Amino acid sequence: MMKSSFASPVRTEPIAILPEPAIFRSRNITRCMGVAAVTLMAVALIQEPASAASPATGSFSVKITINSECKLISSSDLDFGSQGVLNANVDATSNLTVQCTPGTSYNVGLGAGAGTIGARHLTGPGNTTIDYNLYRDPDHTQVWGTTILADTVSKTGDGTAQLIPVYGRVAPQATTPPTGNYSDTIDVTVTY
Repeated sequence: MMKSSFASPVRTEPIAILPEPAIFRSRNITRCMGVAAVTLMAVALIQEPASAASPATGSFSVKITINSECKLISSSDLDFGSQGVLNANVDATSNLTVQCTPGTSYNVGLGAGAGTIGARHLTGPGNTTIDYNLYRDPDHTQVWGTTILADTVSKTGDGTAQLIPVYGRVAPQATTPPTGNYSDTIDVTVTY
C-alpha cells in the first residue's frame, strides 16, 4: 500500500485567551448587588426616621335649639260642588294640616268670612248670599270660631303634620238664589 506523501497539516497558531464567560460575570455582579442591597437595608434600619410635622388639633361644638313653634302647612278648599235648588243640607269636608314641635299645645280658629261666626255667607252675583257654616265635628253641631277654649280646635303637637278636618254645611235656603258662582274666604289662625 502506498503511503501518502502528504502529512496532515498541523496548525501552529497561538491560542487566544478568551475573556471570562458572561455567565460567570453575571454571577459575580449578582453577588455584588446582593451585598450592596443588604448593606443599604441595614443602613436604612439604623438611621432615624425623618421627623414628621405634628398636626395641630382642636374641636368645636355643633348646636341647635328647638323652640316651640307651629305652622299651618296646608289648607284645602271646601267645595260644596254644583247644586240646583237648595232644599236639603249640602255637606262637604276639607282639611287643615298643622305641624307643631312635640308637646306644644295649640288652638286652631276659623274666621267669620263675609258673615259672622254663627251665620257665614257665600257671596255671588249681585251680592246675593247663601248661608253656610263650618263645624268642628262631623255631626255639624259645634260651630267653629275664633274664641280659644270655646269654639276652636285644641290639640298638642307631636312633631308630625297633623290633619284637622273642617266640616261644612249649606242648610236649606228659604229661596234658592240665582245661578252663578258663590264664594267666601276664611282666615285660619293657629295660636300656640
